[in-house]
Amino acid sequence: MGTPPLDWSSVDVVVPGPAARLPGIRMAGFRHQGCAPVDIALVAHPSITLLIDLDEDTGLTYTVNGRHGSGSAVVGLLPGDLRATGRGFGECLQIRLEPIPAAAVLGTSAGICGAVVSLDDVWGRAAERVEARLRATASWDERFAIAAELLGRRLDTRRPTDPEVVHAWRRTRTSRGRIRVDSLAAELGWSRKRLLSRFRSQLGITPKRAARLVRFDHAAHLLAAGHSAATVATDSGYVDQSHLHRDVREFAAQTPTALAAAPWLAIDDVAWPAPSSA
Repeated sequence: MGTPPLDWSSVDVVVPGPAARLPGIRMAGFRHQGCAPVDIALVAHPSITLLIDLDEDTGLTYTVNGRHGSGSAVVGLLPGDLRATGRGFGECLQIRLEPIPAAAVLGTSAGICGAVVSLDDVWGRAAERVEARLRATASWDERFAIAAELLGRRLDTRRPTDPEVVHAWRRTRTSRGRIRVDSLAAELGWSRKRLLSRFRSQLGITPKRAARLVRFDHAAHLLAAGHSAATVATDSGYVDQSHLHRDVREFAAQTPTALAAAPWLAIDDVAWPAPSSA
């Protein structure tokens, strides 16, 4: 029969106030009050995500492409079929990093596209210290403040991304993935080859792949809002409905109908309100 859908009434979702917000970084806290089995498909998003396990008992468990893991993790762009699994997930801090700040915050290349790795593998012993500080307080406001301090410190020491790459990413995001690579290159005065090389080396994904992911993210939220697949395909800039189906299969391992009912999308407006347009 499988695992029943998660009852979101048993999950508290908390977001930080303005003081704990950082450019290109968004945070949300989750506390699961129940003990029923959990099996949630996490929908691909144009960010690298930190899942920080704050529970010392049950803990966070997940499955990606059939392989199991547990504890705090870094979810790269396009992780594939990723599911939060197990008997509840206690408390978890989720941090979404846009590709621009991701390399600085992680202390490594953003190029973990398609992977889910342990936070220990990325931050080493610092990961344990971060978890300990966050677990030492039950206040979400304090947790957000601690996380903002740690992330801000890493951002201050980052190696700057090329301004042209920053522009290319922002144009990709604000156009909802509908700008062509040739148009981006022309705006920058770069060749297509140079744009591809710089964008990929610094953000860990090609410009075309990034545009597809941003466009998919927009389409997924339209589906979740109740729009038909045909309407979403047109409004999101797909050539036709079959191309929308292709991206939904690739990025979410589901059909458009199943994606429209995905529980993770159902709480996006609560967990990630009013995204910045910067």
